[in-house]
Parts: sequence; C-alpha cells; structure tokens
Amino acid sequence: MGIIVNDVNFEEVVLKSARPVLVDFWAEWCGPCKMMLPILDTLSAEFEGRVDVVKVDVDSNHSISAKYGIRNIPTILFFKNGDVVDKQVGAVPETTLRAKLNALL
Repeated sequence: MGIIVNDVNFEEVVLKSARPVLVDFWAEWCGPCKMMLPILDTLSAEFEGRVDVVKVDVDSNHSISAKYGIRNIPTILFFKNGDVVDKQVGAVPETTLRAKLNALL
C-alpha cells in the first residue's frame, strides 16, 4: 500500500507533491492502524494518479510525527500544495475517507 515516507523524504514526497497526498501515521503494534490497511489499499488504487497515499511509521520517524503533533494513531493528514488541509484521527469507514479525498480534488 502506498509509498513509505520517512523523516528524510517527507518534504520531497509530500510537501512538494503536485497532487494531494493522504499521509497515514501508523505503527506496527497499532490494532486500529491494521484495521485501516485494507481501506487505504482500496482508496490508493481508486485514486491512483490523482492522490498519493503514503505511510509514516511513527516509531521510526519521530521528527515528522512531532512536527505535525501526532499523539494518537492512526492519524491521517490530508495535504494539498504542501499544506495540511484536513485531518482524521482514529479508525473510520471507507466512505469518510473517500469523501475527504473527493473534497481535495
């Protein structure tokens, strides 16, 4: 699913992207994060070429997680033109994320 983003490539992949970007902040040990995986896989395929779907492991990428104030996971940030334009905390239905992605387009 999506692109793995870290503290090193976050600016290039997310902030400089010409497309909107969904950034999933997650951790391997997080049950709700694992529940969201198939939803994010589906949306990644559905919005391919229009929205980038990327993942940030909060345990391995403290700088970027701290910069965006990630305290609970899963947290999904929606970026457009390098700015956070929407946020979703916690596991949610696919329809919720689809609506947010459609609003970015």
